[in-house]
Amino acid sequence: MANGPQDALSIVDGPAVSGRLSGSHLLPTVRGKLPVRLGRTAEAWAELELAARLCRNLREWSVLLRKAAELA
Repeated sequence: MANGPQDALSIVDGPAVSGRLSGSHLLPTVRGKLPVRLGRTAEAWAELELAARLCRNLREWSVLLRKAAELA
């Protein structure tokens, strides 16, 4: 984030492309926060929805859905 959200997304894309964290809600959670800072709310919403679908913790799930709803 020191160089901005676009650079941060580029770094996060590495594990996303490799599939190393597939099945984890953590990667789409991060990918859902960064696009908002770039004004790309549709992309952010989709990532937060994916994160919620992958999340197994009820409290985190509800937070993710709330954050996605705020973007809709």
